[in-house]
Amino acid sequence: MRIDPVHLRDDAFQFDGLARVELGRERVMRGGSNTLILGEMGIGNTAAAAMLMHGLTGRELSDCVGRGTGLDDNGLERKRQLLAQALKRRAAPQVPLELLAEFGGYEIAMLTGAVLAGAARQALILVDGFTVTVAAALAAQLNSNVLDYCVFGHCSEEHAHRALLEYLQVQPLLDLGMRLGEGSGAALALSVVRAAVALFTEMATFEGAGVSNKDD
Repeated sequence: MRIDPVHLRDDAFQFDGLARVELGRERVMRGGSNTLILGEMGIGNTAAAAMLMHGLTGRELSDCVGRGTGLDDNGLERKRQLLAQALKRRAAPQVPLELLAEFGGYEIAMLTGAVLAGAARQALILVDGFTVTVAAALAAQLNSNVLDYCVFGHCSEEHAHRALLEYLQVQPLLDLGMRLGEGSGAALALSVVRAAVALFTEMATFEGAGVSNKDD
């Protein structure tokens, strides 16, 4: 299945978040690899990802908020309260790009563009943890075909990640209790993908290996 690049309106954002979506897309469109591994690293991105997941899925905000880098119970409650206050300021927009503009960060915007471009190039997209999965979910709102090119490397310890994978109706390759791996989960899953490709393309058939009485 081939999909065309998504062309985004210049007035979609009230700030230069749209430029970051375009930048992420342009960087990937210039690449030559048939495999794209997406990870992220930052402070506060699980908070932004939780707000975006709430807007995308309609789940209760408290169910979308996790411990991030390891908050204790008090820290988790503060995080939930702060995000609830942000939601009182403005309810989550239903239009994906408006939702991203309101609650996302530049890194999530670039990841969203990267997913769109990877699918347009028919590349295999290896998705890492919670935040990258949110970006993939946003991209899927813009073009549902992108999920056909995504392999979800692992399910992280961020509890909302499992719920989001279920919402997308996808299965992660690995479930090893990893937390925020900055792409390490997707990189680890790459070896599984390579092994699967090797088995599919290089494993001998009974006929090719000259095996007789294969039904015995």
